[in-house]
Amino acid sequence: MKLGVVGLPNVGKSTLFNAITHAGAECANYPFCTIEPNVGIVAVPDVRLDVLGKMYNTKKITPAVVEFVDIAGLVKGASKGEGLGNKFLANIRETDAIVHVVRCFEDENITHVDADIDPLRDIETINLELIFADTDSVKKRLDKAISMTKTGDKKYKIEAEFLQKLFDHLSEMKPARTLPVTDDEKDYLKTLFLLTAKPVIYTANIGEKDMGKDEKDLPLVQKLIEFANSENAEHMVICAKIEEELSMLEPDEQQMFLEEYGLKESGLDRLVKTSYKLLGLLSYLTAGEKEVRAWTIEQGTKAPQAAGKIHSDFEKGFIRAEIVDYDVLVELGSFNAAKEKGKVRSEGKEYVIKDGDVVLFRFNV
Repeated sequence: MKLGVVGLPNVGKSTLFNAITHAGAECANYPFCTIEPNVGIVAVPDVRLDVLGKMYNTKKITPAVVEFVDIAGLVKGASKGEGLGNKFLANIRETDAIVHVVRCFEDENITHVDADIDPLRDIETINLELIFADTDSVKKRLDKAISMTKTGDKKYKIEAEFLQKLFDHLSEMKPARTLPVTDDEKDYLKTLFLLTAKPVIYTANIGEKDMGKDEKDLPLVQKLIEFANSENAEHMVICAKIEEELSMLEPDEQQMFLEEYGLKESGLDRLVKTSYKLLGLLSYLTAGEKEVRAWTIEQGTKAPQAAGKIHSDFEKGFIRAEIVDYDVLVELGSFNAAKEKGKVRSEGKEYVIKDGDVVLFRFNV
């Protein structure tokens, strides 16, 4: 899973990136301090791995991972190459989803490219540049599809009709992800690799003084939430500065820090959970003395394809999957104990893997 962290200059996106990845992207009070995309690979927090690791006395614990990319700040005209627009558009195109950081805090010591704080204007600035870039891309495809309809092949007529519908939607300054589509159109839309088709998490970056306050008491945050809801997009509220401080602490100190602010989990935990929900992902587990590991798959993945995440031979020679629920395994203390109690299920090729399934694949190559 690759998430692009984007936002206007000086909204706190690089501070958030530092907090999440410890990658040390330079933070400074001027635009474009992040010239090349900074990349950080982070483990997906999962307490189940530690529990299974102790149970199996395992030699190695391998969590699922998320790749965060801190992308250069964008300004108006990016779709035409202004600022670092071309780099921005190229880097964001390679991501699975967008974490759009929006400034919802006041600080006279940190300049804003538009002088005052307005989250909706900031969101619009970036969204419009992405829409402009997609409109150009779709127009080129549409012109080509129209010319190909002269061959008489019906598929070009269907393609041109959809592209016209998509072009009209974008021309109304609406992102591609909000266009109602059929299942077939949805599959075709994916092949276009449009920037505005990517799912988004609008992330309200609040100030330290607003920590612990109800979201309803934060007008700027409320604006962001209402906008996200209008797009059926995900949203979250975070204080990047606090998260950065939190990331510098030891695990036991982190817990005390979180409790002090009335938080149950860190911004990373919430961001990863929100990202999984956004992209329709889940984790199944494998466990043994050699390794305990989490594997990330899409919701709805069947057992053979899940096995293929480990090795292609597992999928080719799939026989069955022996599965026990994580909670049951922990309660009974071992896989063998679960088997004796009849709690280990033997599932075939049509079984859909669920989050928290502890799986042993049987295969023959």
